[in-house]
Amino acid sequence: MKSEKPKISLRNKARPSDREAVRKILLSNKYFFDFEIAVAEELIEERLTRGPVSGYHFFFAEIENRVVGYACYGPIPCTQKSFDLYWMAVSEELRGQGIGSRILAETEKAILKLGGERVYIETSSRPDYGPTRRFYEKTNYRLASRLDDFYAPGDAKLTWEKNLAAIAKA
Repeated sequence: MKSEKPKISLRNKARPSDREAVRKILLSNKYFFDFEIAVAEELIEERLTRGPVSGYHFFFAEIENRVVGYACYGPIPCTQKSFDLYWMAVSEELRGQGIGSRILAETEKAILKLGGERVYIETSSRPDYGPTRRFYEKTNYRLASRLDDFYAPGDAKLTWEKNLAAIAKA
């Protein structure tokens, strides 16, 4: 008997409680460093303090009012139609259940509505990021660049890219 997928609701308004929820999500994945988690929390604070002018936009996935995944994205300064997906993560115990795919699909729709045409995602080449890289490939992102030894010796920065405008026209 196939188990039912959890009922997921999405919201795009950040709340103060999201800082701790995001911290728990990132800690559950066990491959984010403390300084990276602090940056993720700072971006939520920036949005809460400055609002849309911060340039940071969010989607939060909830199951029974508990945040279980999120994405943070925004326009890339000095570009016309390019956006970064700064962060995306799902609680480790719920990965593989379609939550990330749903968050990403809604994020891409929102980027198109904001006038964005291209999305860029940066990630690590470390082995523990293998599932993340496979997820991007599965969702039709292409590897656009590799900068060796970027984060640390042996840890390259990989940039994934998707042309949303071309897909929307197809």
